[in-house]
Amino acid sequence: MNKIERVDAVLSGAKPDRPPLSLWYHFGVQHGSGEQFARLALEYFRYYDLDFLKVMNDYFYPPPAGIDTVKNAEDLAKLDPLDIDRTEWAEQFKALEILQAELKHEAYFIDTVFDPWQSIRRNMAGETIKTLMDQYPDALLKALDVVADNLIAYGKRSLAIGSAGILMSVPAASEIVSRTDFLKFVKPPALKVFKALFELGRLNTAHIHGDDLYFDDCLDFPVQAFSWWDRGPHGPSMASVKPKTDACVMGGIDQTLVARTSPGFLKNHVREGIALGGDTRFFLANGCSIQTWTFPGSIKAIVKAAHGA
Repeated sequence: MNKIERVDAVLSGAKPDRPPLSLWYHFGVQHGSGEQFARLALEYFRYYDLDFLKVMNDYFYPPPAGIDTVKNAEDLAKLDPLDIDRTEWAEQFKALEILQAELKHEAYFIDTVFDPWQSIRRNMAGETIKTLMDQYPDALLKALDVVADNLIAYGKRSLAIGSAGILMSVPAASEIVSRTDFLKFVKPPALKVFKALFELGRLNTAHIHGDDLYFDDCLDFPVQAFSWWDRGPHGPSMASVKPKTDACVMGGIDQTLVARTSPGFLKNHVREGIALGGDTRFFLANGCSIQTWTFPGSIKAIVKAAHGA
């Protein structure tokens, strides 16, 4: 099978010749151009001979003009509909256009976004998000709905360019947000985005982010795949998730081990991960981003084991 046939087999529920593999980390070039990012992504993808490319997106959600910290309802009201082509996301679109031209007949790529709650928290309200949830819940919900619409517009553009799907990171863990706040502020706008994009992509993926996950609360996300830290201390295991959903599972590799263990260890770790994933509906991947300074020989060992060597 070639790379595209391998992914298609998994999505159709058939058994591939081997599980499709992808690994990813943040390149740290959010200050640079889309052309530079595309070159690095392609070089990385081809150097390690991965099966599909998970395109990172380090161009942050655009904050309102003149606001460096979102602190109250007035600040939240300034989160408006965006002209997505007049934001730094235009650089991501440039990268996607290059990737589509280069990989169109070679492999699928999926694009990355961060859910509406995380989009606000990451660079606008990291230290104030709890205050916003507690003191300005109605204003925050309105702002999250606006952000969801902007992410839908982004996702539609990305898919139109050529992305096979959108991987959206959704923080759904007790160490990040309480379950009450997750169900009120995080899940509804994330669900809105997934619903709007589901029929437009063939590999839309929910990355359920964190350690102690509210995984069952996420099972109604309409996606073709779920990604999470399945080999973390709390799981859940891929075997326990598969009977609960028709979607594929994506995991098997503990990202915390990749930069801290030997190539020999990682080969065995990957073989174990493949056995845990099963013969069908399984993509082999890291549970979350690996370290940028990972030894290339370690990644090559992962690829070799994934190829059956």
